[in-house]
Amino acid sequence: MIPLSVPHLAGNEWKYVRECLDTNWVSSAGSFVTRFGEELAEYVGVKHAVAVNTGSAGLHLALLACGVQEGDEVIVPTLTFIATINVVRYCGAHPVFMDADPETFCLDEKKLKRFLEEECEEREGQFVNKTSGRVVRVVMPVHVFGHPSAMGDIMTTARAHGVKVVEDATESLGSTLHGRKTGTFADASVFSFNGNKIMTSGGGGAVVTDSDDVHARVKHLANQANTDVFIYDHDDVGFNYRLTNVQAAIGAAQLEQLDGFIEKKRRNAALYAELLASVHQVEFAVEREGVRSNCWFYTILVSTQHRDALMAHLVEKKIQVRPIWKLMHEMDMFSVCQQYELTEAPRIQSMGINLPCSTSLTEDEVHFVVNAIKEYFSHV
Repeated sequence: MIPLSVPHLAGNEWKYVRECLDTNWVSSAGSFVTRFGEELAEYVGVKHAVAVNTGSAGLHLALLACGVQEGDEVIVPTLTFIATINVVRYCGAHPVFMDADPETFCLDEKKLKRFLEEECEEREGQFVNKTSGRVVRVVMPVHVFGHPSAMGDIMTTARAHGVKVVEDATESLGSTLHGRKTGTFADASVFSFNGNKIMTSGGGGAVVTDSDDVHARVKHLANQANTDVFIYDHDDVGFNYRLTNVQAAIGAAQLEQLDGFIEKKRRNAALYAELLASVHQVEFAVEREGVRSNCWFYTILVSTQHRDALMAHLVEKKIQVRPIWKLMHEMDMFSVCQQYELTEAPRIQSMGINLPCSTSLTEDEVHFVVNAIKEYFSHV
C-alpha cells in the first residue's frame, strides 16, 4: 500500500523523547514545550506562539481571543475540514459559508468582499449581517491543502469593516505569499501538527500572533484560566488545551527537518504535474503568482463521471486516495446556516481526488501512481 500521508520520523525525535523520559518531564510542562513554541514563532516570523494539544483547540482559542461571542457570525469557506466549522459552534457562534476560488480552492476573496459590502451594514457601532441581524465578528480563511488564501485582499476587506481575521493555517506551515509566511497576516493564526500534516508532534497545534493581548488570552484559556497554581484560583471558563512535553519534543525534532520536507513535497508535486501533463482528463490546482505552497496535499480534478471509478481503480492497485471533504453546508447540522453564492465549491468537491503525498514518498512511487492513473484512462 502506498499511503496517503504518513509522518516521517528520521531526525532527533527519539533523542528528544528519551530526554523527556530520562528527566521525568512527560506531561504539560517542560523545556521542550517552551522551546517548541519559541522556535516555531521564530520560524514563522511572529512574536508569539502557544503550543496546544490539537489544531482544533488552537482554532477555538483563536476565535475566543479575537472576541467571538455567542450569537456572533464567523465567515468561513464551505470547502474545508469540519474542524474549521465545529470551533465556530463551540463558541456559540454561527458560520456563514463562502464559495471557493476555482483555481486555488481557497475562500473566494471577491465574493467575500461583495458579501461584506452588499449584505452587511453598520448598526450602532457594530458590523451586522442584514439578513440575520447578527454581528459579523471574524473572517476565517483556510489555506486549503497548503496553498495560501488571498490574504492581502482578505485583510484589506475585513479591516475596512472592523472585522477581525483568523488564519486557519493548519495545512500550510512553511507556505509563503510574496515572501511572507502564512500565519503572519491575521490577528491570530493556527497550525496543526496532526500525524498527516507536513510535520507532526503526534497530534497538537499552535496559535501564533503578533498581538500581546491575543497571546496572553490564548495562553491563559489554554491552561484552565488559572490565576494561581497554588490555591487553584481561576477567573474564567478555561480549557485543558496544553501540549505535552513529549509531543513538543517530537515537534521540535520535526521542525528541524521542515524545510527539507517542503522541498521534497514540492519536488514530488512538480513530478506529478510533469508526468500527468499529457493526460488531458486531469487538472491541477493553480499555484498563484507570488505563492510558494508547501504542497501538503496533491489534488487532481477529474470529471465527475470518472472520479469514483478512478479512486476505486487506484485503491485496487493498493494506492490510498481520498475525495475532497464533503462540503460543510451539506452537513445536516450546518444545513440551516447561511450560504452565499456557492457555485465553484460543489464543482471542485465533485471532481477532487487527493493523491499520496507523504514526505517519504519516493519518485518510483509517484511513477507507480501516475501509471495507474494513465492505465485507467486508457480503458475509458
